[in-house]
Amino acid sequence: MDNKEKYIDRLHNGAKPTTHQFARELRQIETEADKKLWSLLRNRQLKGRKFRRQHALADYILDFYCHECKLAVEVDGNVHTGKINQDYDAARTTFLSDNDITVLRFWNNEVMDEQEKVLEKIAKHLAG
Repeated sequence: MDNKEKYIDRLHNGAKPTTHQFARELRQIETEADKKLWSLLRNRQLKGRKFRRQHALADYILDFYCHECKLAVEVDGNVHTGKINQDYDAARTTFLSDNDITVLRFWNNEVMDEQEKVLEKIAKHLAG
C-alpha cells in the first residue's frame, strides 16, 4: 500500500462504497443550515483548515470533518430529538471518540441565527 492509499484509508477508516455513495447523495440534498455552515467553512476559510462535507468515515457520514484536527461538526434538526436517532447519535459519538475524533453538535437554528458563536466554538477546536 503506497502513502496515498494509506492516507485515504485513514481518512475514511474503511468506509464501504455504499457509504461513499450515500454521502454523495446527501451532498445534493443539503439543509439550509448545512449550506450556510459550508459557505463559512469551505476553502479553508476558518483558520486555514480544510473541511469536508458529508464525509464517509467507517459506517458513518459526518456533516463536516476536518481530518488534520480530527474534528467532526454535526448540524442537527428536529429528527435528532427522537429516541432512535438519539441512540444512534450517541453510538456514533462513542465510536468517533474512541478513534480520537472530537464531535461538536449544533442545532440548525444556531447555525442560521448565531454564525459567529458557532464559528468561535469550532475555531477553539482547530489546532494551530
